[in-house]
Amino acid sequence: MNKASFKVTVSSDGLSGARDILAAHAGISKARIKDAMNKGAVWITRPRGKRVRLRRATAQVRQGDVLELYYDDKLLAFDPPHASCISDKNHYSVWFKPAGLLSQGTNYGDHSSLARQAELYFNHKRPVFLVHRIDREASGLVLLAHSRDAASKLSVLFQNNQVEKRYRIEVLGDLAGKSQSGTIELPLAGKAALTHYEVASYDPEKRTSVVDVVIKTGRLHQIRRHFSMIGYPVMGDPRYGRGNKNARGMMLEAVSLRFTCPFLKKQVEFSVRDTDEPSKEPG
Repeated sequence: MNKASFKVTVSSDGLSGARDILAAHAGISKARIKDAMNKGAVWITRPRGKRVRLRRATAQVRQGDVLELYYDDKLLAFDPPHASCISDKNHYSVWFKPAGLLSQGTNYGDHSSLARQAELYFNHKRPVFLVHRIDREASGLVLLAHSRDAASKLSVLFQNNQVEKRYRIEVLGDLAGKSQSGTIELPLAGKAALTHYEVASYDPEKRTSVVDVVIKTGRLHQIRRHFSMIGYPVMGDPRYGRGNKNARGMMLEAVSLRFTCPFLKKQVEFSVRDTDEPSKEPG
């Protein structure tokens, strides 16, 4: 079995636990079901309740409960890279997400996500709310909120473009030969999109340019699409551009965030160079 999903409605009370019911229904061993539950691949919806992940293998279920299992061999076997906490500000924290780590989980699990690693880092003593994200293939800074109030306040900043997001990318070609700095204003999906850039260096041997980027809008894959559209695709981008394959992965990193903190009422800035406190691997 590579990838499959199963859904079952519990028909009677107290006969067995969620793990046993799913194992019988899906034809998967109890050990594998337990592993899938621990990694966030099992969901439960109770009558008049909301749909949530179910992690405890021995959890008892009641008649009318709906269990869902999303099973993906490759995802469950994946050992994700570890994020690190750059700064903890109580209401929110700033994290460095390595390439290859999702910002948040999917139906098929969340053990390979930043949000889950942050929950484990704080030992479940704080809720974790994702207020923005960066692509799985990219690395860099991500802001996490730890209350609904903080999530609301920080989300408003992102929605109103009041967070300055700086990136460093490596693109194919001599971009400085076109322009040392400039603004890409090509619309994406019919919406305005603004990307400012400045070339930091050019390597003639690799034929690549290192570029500092600030985006003023937050369209899907904005940086990747914009630079591909002008003929200088991001190196290692698996989706956009030609001739930009790269053994080191996608060369796009979110290097800094700057905004007026809604709690401190002053401007704050976080950088990948920050060592506000010792980093610690979650878990």
